[in-house]
Amino acid sequence: MPRTAVRNVYLNYEIVGQGEALVLLHGLGSRLEDWRAQTAYFSKSYKVIAVDFRGHGHSDKPSGPYSIPMFADDILHLLDQLGVDQFHLAGFSMGGMTAFQLAVNQPQRLKSLTIINSSPCVPYQTLSEKMTVWGRLGCIHLLGMARLGKLIGRNLFPRAEQKPLYDEFLATMKHNDVEAYIHSLKSFLGWDVTSRLHRLSMPVLVVSADHDYTPVSHKQRYCEHIPNCQLHVIEDSRHATPLDQPERLNGVVDAFLRSTQPDFSPQ
Repeated sequence: MPRTAVRNVYLNYEIVGQGEALVLLHGLGSRLEDWRAQTAYFSKSYKVIAVDFRGHGHSDKPSGPYSIPMFADDILHLLDQLGVDQFHLAGFSMGGMTAFQLAVNQPQRLKSLTIINSSPCVPYQTLSEKMTVWGRLGCIHLLGMARLGKLIGRNLFPRAEQKPLYDEFLATMKHNDVEAYIHSLKSFLGWDVTSRLHRLSMPVLVVSADHDYTPVSHKQRYCEHIPNCQLHVIEDSRHATPLDQPERLNGVVDAFLRSTQPDFSPQ
């Protein structure tokens, strides 16, 4: 996979397929390979561009701090270098936050926006909110990334038949750079673009797993602030919907993307 210099880092990316550009942004501690089910499916109709964020995968892992606006600027500069002016954008978890940031900054560049198990804000004010983060940071410092991976993985993939997904997730977590992971985790604490959601003039799809970290009601509330937004719930899914329900997710996103085409007519 190619790497290219974007500002002060080299970013790793993958381009598969031809057609309108569909950009995929992964979550915290993840990598572009985790979109493999989506890349294989959508590359039949789109030019799929998946990117490793700075600090992740095979991209550079510079010293921090990191921020969601920084991630968004990295992606935008990469797309500029690739000559991609307009594109469909899909982001999962931290990638969804970055997608929100990019969309409110440059709404004219997006043909559509898909948000998967994410939010336009991450409150970091109450003791409960801070203790959740402190607990994860404490686990990293005291027990390491492998132990953190086990704790998170058991929640993401609890069923016996999901063991291959659990094992792959654990292997990915083990290979994460500790400092880069911490910088990435801290990047979204207190981040908030809720007041700018009215700028999203493009069609927006919000996908929520029925057992995501945040309830469906949270997504319903912020969808009310987006002019052209639809919400779809994926049943029998936890936070890692692109991995635990890839077929259902692909079908929902495919139908949404087709509905954004000028010649689309519902059956």
